[in-house]
Amino acid sequence: MQTGTRRSFMTNTVSPQVTDAVTQVNVKVVGEAPAMALGSLYQTAAHSTGLLFANAVTAQNNQNILAQAATTQGVMQIYSIDTISDAIAIVQMLRGNANT
Repeated sequence: MQTGTRRSFMTNTVSPQVTDAVTQVNVKVVGEAPAMALGSLYQTAAHSTGLLFANAVTAQNNQNILAQAATTQGVMQIYSIDTISDAIAIVQMLRGNANT
């Protein structure tokens, strides 16, 4: 076949069924676009909210650990300090007034 004969088979018209199908698909895509956009927005908002709560739980856990460590340090300091009676006895021994 020659190129000239091939061109004679091609027409410049498009089947109405093809144009109708393309038009319907375009209308479908344009009609679904707002729903897809809102779906994407809701997914992003849900993901962000999930991250917010996960970070809040982590921060609360860290605060609890810090509070326990501070409490432990405070209790250790309280138990490491001598009582006032021990302090008075030591002062009296240093002054030489052990009988009073």
